Amino acid sequence: MTPSLPIRKAVLSATLLAAVAVASCATSPPQAPGAAGVATTVEGTITAIDLQPWMYDGNGVVTIDAGERGRVAVQLPARWNLCKAAPVDVEALAVGVRVQAVGAMADDGLVVCEGATHRLVPSGQVTR
Repeated sequence: MTPSLPIRKAVLSATLLAAVAVASCATSPPQAPGAAGVATTVEGTITAIDLQPWMYDGNGVVTIDAGERGRVAVQLPARWNLCKAAPVDVEALAVGVRVQAVGAMADDGLVVCEGATHRLVPSGQVTR
């Protein structure tokens, strides 16, 4: 016994709809500069430094006022030995110091760990 024409159309429609849904999930839009995972450079003035999370293996956070970009949270991993970047000299940082941060954007801010060129340094120490 073969299924009726309306049932075959419904099954075909459902199959086509599922294929379109899967295809749309498989492609992602191009990322704009500053999007997650994209190398980003931010310059600004430090407004806050919180290294307390290092006490429990969390990321320290240096907040930068980056002008038009707003406030950017720069994540400093507790375990620098797992980073490709050189450790940040936290002794050289203080509220009011102008800095340059190079890293990868994540949901919780800019992470300065994933690449050898990533850094957080006072603007006078910037090397290109």
